[in-house]
Amino acid sequence: MPAMNGISASEPGLLRYDRPASAWEEALPIGNGRLGGMVFGDPRRERVALNEDSMWYGGPRDRNNPNALENLAGIRKLLEEGRLREAQDLSAMALSGVPESQRHYLPLGDLRLSFRHGEGEVRDYSRELGLSDGMVKVGYKIGDATFAREIWCSYPDQVMIIRLTCSRPGSLSLKVGLARGQSNRYYDELKQVAPDGIVMRGNCGGTGGSDFRTVVRTIAEGGNVSLIGENVAIEGADSVLLVVAAATSFRFPDPEAEVLRLANAVIAKEYVLLRDRHTSDFRSLMERVSFDLSGSESLASEDVAKLPTDRRLSGFRDGSEDLGLIPLYYQFGRYLLASCSRPGSLPANLQGIWNEHMLPPWDSKYTININTQMNYWAAESGNLAECHEPLFDHIERMREPGRRTARAMYDCGGFVAHHNTDIWADTAPQDIYMPATYWPMGAAWLCLHLWEHYEFGRDSLFLERAYPTMREAAEFFVSYLIETSDGLVVTSPSVSPENTYVLPNGESGTLCIAPSMDSQILHELFSACIEASKTLEMDAEFARTLADLRERLPQPAIGKHGHLLEWLEDYEEAEPGHRHISHLFALHPGSRFTVRGTPEWTAAARVSLERRLAGGGGHTGWSRAWIVNLWARLEAGEEAWDNLRALLAHSTLHNLLDNHPPFQIDGNFGGAAGISEMLLQSHAGEIHLLPALPRAWKNGSITGFRARGGYEVDIRWSEGVLRRATIRCYRNGQCAVRVGCEVTVKENGLELPYFREVDELVRWEAISGGEYVLESIAK
Repeated sequence: MPAMNGISASEPGLLRYDRPASAWEEALPIGNGRLGGMVFGDPRRERVALNEDSMWYGGPRDRNNPNALENLAGIRKLLEEGRLREAQDLSAMALSGVPESQRHYLPLGDLRLSFRHGEGEVRDYSRELGLSDGMVKVGYKIGDATFAREIWCSYPDQVMIIRLTCSRPGSLSLKVGLARGQSNRYYDELKQVAPDGIVMRGNCGGTGGSDFRTVVRTIAEGGNVSLIGENVAIEGADSVLLVVAAATSFRFPDPEAEVLRLANAVIAKEYVLLRDRHTSDFRSLMERVSFDLSGSESLASEDVAKLPTDRRLSGFRDGSEDLGLIPLYYQFGRYLLASCSRPGSLPANLQGIWNEHMLPPWDSKYTININTQMNYWAAESGNLAECHEPLFDHIERMREPGRRTARAMYDCGGFVAHHNTDIWADTAPQDIYMPATYWPMGAAWLCLHLWEHYEFGRDSLFLERAYPTMREAAEFFVSYLIETSDGLVVTSPSVSPENTYVLPNGESGTLCIAPSMDSQILHELFSACIEASKTLEMDAEFARTLADLRERLPQPAIGKHGHLLEWLEDYEEAEPGHRHISHLFALHPGSRFTVRGTPEWTAAARVSLERRLAGGGGHTGWSRAWIVNLWARLEAGEEAWDNLRALLAHSTLHNLLDNHPPFQIDGNFGGAAGISEMLLQSHAGEIHLLPALPRAWKNGSITGFRARGGYEVDIRWSEGVLRRATIRCYRNGQCAVRVGCEVTVKENGLELPYFREVDELVRWEAISGGEYVLESIAK
C-alpha cells in the first residue's frame, strides 16, 4: 500500500564526529536496500566497506533429515514419559538438518582510496551522517586547501556515489582500488574496464554459489585518469566522481552486464541530478515523521546538539539526560531500515546489510525466533510500511521449501520453518543447539507480520494476497498439534526459545511439550486467520476449524511466584536472567495481553519481567530493547525509560549501532519500536496517546506516527500533559482514542459529538480523508 504522508516534518538529525573511524564499529552506514557501505572517513586512506544483500556463501540445498518422520512418534513418546535426555539425544540425530548449518552472509569487499595530500597537518576535520538525506559528508583542511567528500547509495539509480572536491584546483590526486578480505584473496580477478574503471569478478563459494561483480567507474574534472594494473590513478583533478555498482547471479543471469549498465547509466547524468534524485527519494521516507523532546534549557541547548555524537553518548553513559539523543536514536533506527530494506531488496538480516566478516557472528542470517521479526517492529508505526515488503517477499519464497519440510519431517500439510532461514529460504532446522533448533514456530510468527501490515493500513487487496500464506502457516498446525489426555491440543516436540528449565530432580532440559510461547503465537495466528476470513467473506469452514483449535490451546497460567509460566509445568529456570523473554510474547509483540483487558495475565507478566531483570536480564542489546517494549505495553513509563537509558548506555556503539555484543542491528530496530510504544499504542482496539510517558519527557511532540486501523497521528504535550493531537483517518469506521484527560474533538474547526467512556476514552464515527483535532481543555 502507498505510505501515508502527514505534514512536513523537521530534520531527523545528524550524527557528527570530529575524527575518522578507527574501527568498523565506528564507521557510518549508508545503503539503498541492496547495496551498502560503511564509511570510515580517513583523510588519506579512505575505506568504504561494501556489502550487497545477495552475497551469500553457497547455493540452495535440501537439508531435511530423511529419518525425521520415522522417529517423530518415538520422540513424542519419550517426552510424554518424561525421558527427557533420551528425547533430546534422538532429536539431535533425527530432527537436525543434514548438514546442520544453513548458508551464511558474506561481505562484498572494500573500496579503497589512497590520497596524496602531502605532509601537511589535517585541520578542522568533520564527519557526519545526515539522517534526512542519507548522505555521509567528510570535510577537512590541509594547508590552504579545503577537501570535501559526499558519499551515498542511491535507490533510484541503484549505485553508490562518491563525490570528491577541493577548494584549490588541481589538488586531487589519488589511487582507487577494490579489495576483498584482509588477505585480499576472496575474488577471482580484477580487470580494467576502459577507459576509466575496474571490475572485480568472483564467486561466493561453495556448491552453487552465486557469481558476483563489482565495478568502479571514475569521472574527473581536470587532471588525468589512467588505469594501472588493478587500480585507477587520478592526477591533479579539480573534482572526482566515483560510481560503484554491484550485482550477483542470484538476481541477474549476467551480473557483469548489469553492473556495467548501472554504472554507464549514471555516468551519463549530471551530478546534481543524481544527488537530487537520491535526496528526494530518501527525504520522502525520513521526513514523514518528526520527533522532538525538550527538557531543561541546558540539556536542550543547540550547543549540546552540536557536540560529536560519541561524546553525547559518553555523557549519557555518565548520567547526563541529553534528551535530544532520544529522537536522534529513534530516527537513526528509521534511517537504518530505509537503508537496508527497500522494495526489491532482501529483508534485513542480523546486521542489516552491513557485515565485514567472511564468517560473521551467527552467520548474519535470518534468525526467526525473535531477531528478524524485531527488525520490523518499528516499520509500520514509523511510517515506513513499504520497507516491510522485503520480509513479505521472503515469506513467499519460504512457502515451497516449507511445504517440503512440513511433509518430510512431520507428514503435515501447510508450510513450516524453524528458528533460522537464509537467502535460499531454507526451512529445515539450523544447528544442533537444543535450546533453539527444534522449534516449529518460525513461519507462524513471520506470518503475523502480514496481518500487522494489514492492521495498520486496512488494505483489503493486500489481505487478499496475504491470506493464503497466513492460512498455509496455520494449516500446518491443524495436522501438527497433538491431543493430550485432558483434551488440549499442543505442540510437540518444541522448545521455549532459548531458555532451559530445571526438573525437580535437578536435571536440566530444553525440549518440551507446549511451551507457553507456542500457544500464544498460535492464538494470534488463528485469530488473525479467523478475522481475515470474516473480512474477505471466504473460507468459513477453515475458520471454524481454527476457532475450535484455538479454544483447546493451553491457556496462560500463573506460577508459584505469581509469574507467568514459560512451560506447562512450574519449572525453575537454569538462567533466571536469560536474554529471551519468550513467554511474554502475548504482551509484546503480540496483542492478547492488555492492561485493562487481561489484568491478571499482565500482572503475572510484570512479575516475570521483574524476575528476569533481577536475574541479570537485558544484558544483550536486542533483549534490552524487547524489555523497553514490554514495559511500555505495561504502561510503565519510568521502567521503560530506565531500560531505554540502559540500552543506550551499555549496548550502543559510538556510531549508534546496537552492540549485542558484537554488533547486531535488531537492538536498533527494537529500541526505535520501544520509543514509539511509549508514545503511541494501538494494539488494544483503540489509539492510546502517551501511554508510557516518563516524567523526564515532560515536553515534546511527534508527527506522522501510524496507528492500527488506518490512522496517522500527531501529538504535542507539555508538562507531561497532552495538549493537542491530530488524527488523520484513511478508512471509514469508529475511532476510539484514550487520551488521559478531557478533550474536545473537532473537524474543520467544528466540535463533534462523541461518546466518552471511563478513563477518558472517546469515540466518534470517522470518515476516510477526515482530519480530527483533539485539544485538551486542561489549564
